[in-house]
Amino acid sequence: MDTENPSAPPCVESRNAGKNHPHAGGLTHDNARHTTRFTVIGNHLAQHQELSLLAIGLAVHLQSLPKGARVDIKTLTARFPEGATRIAAALRELETHGYLRRERRRSPDGRITTRTISCNRPGHHDRRPATGTATGTATDPPAGHAPKKGTARPRKALPVVPQPGYRSPDLLQTAIDLLAGLRRHDPRLLLSATDTEHLAPGVAAWLEREITPTAVRHALTADLPNDPLHRPAALLAHRLAAQLPPPPPFRAPPEAPPFQAPPEAPPPARGPIPTCDGCDRPFRSPARGLCRDCRTDHPEAA
Repeated sequence: MDTENPSAPPCVESRNAGKNHPHAGGLTHDNARHTTRFTVIGNHLAQHQELSLLAIGLAVHLQSLPKGARVDIKTLTARFPEGATRIAAALRELETHGYLRRERRRSPDGRITTRTISCNRPGHHDRRPATGTATGTATDPPAGHAPKKGTARPRKALPVVPQPGYRSPDLLQTAIDLLAGLRRHDPRLLLSATDTEHLAPGVAAWLEREITPTAVRHALTADLPNDPLHRPAALLAHRLAAQLPPPPPFRAPPEAPPFQAPPEAPPPARGPIPTCDGCDRPFRSPARGLCRDCRTDHPEAA
């Protein structure tokens, strides 16, 4: 009696509240197991309550890239349809919530490079294994615990830069290209994407005042101190605000010349008035001959 009959039809289950059924709405999954070319993403990122959808997608893209891949704003702008401003804002979101870090290092030849670090679980370095636990789970550090040596401190905000009267996309792109090229004049002026986004409106305000890009570049790179520049973006922001040139003088449109009536056409030239061959009286006629009275007196002439 304890043998299961495989031919017996299964019992019909009652429809309980809360269970998904074919007619219920909502999301369902059609999943296949990945064995190659996949990236593990935590729900803390995929379902983050404060990050924008663009920032979450960008974080997933960064996690999927190999080590050494270029992730500057120009490269990401060429890869995705979003513009440089939106991508820079998404990078700033990820940096604020710990999913992205930027470290500046000096190479043996003296050049300063920026390394971008994508974190798949922010804060995991700040957790230590609990003492006496066999499971190896991590616990939060005790209250008052001093941070590790070398932990990055919060960066001070950059000085405010002037803003252009009109944020033209072409003008802002010219400003971004100008800032990105400063490192060719001085390797110490290597700027991060966040710093470039902050400084670009200030450069655009200069360009809007009819200052050439060469003049702006000279104002930012001339007479730099010989000491190491710990915060080059702060120095550039100070120069953009302190040395902002005045706006160009107002040029009134040229006045229209006063209205002048066109000269009157000269009267048509007229030939000499002929005289009548009969009475010598002048009369209007295209040729010489008799006037009307003389033609009446001489019917044969008429």
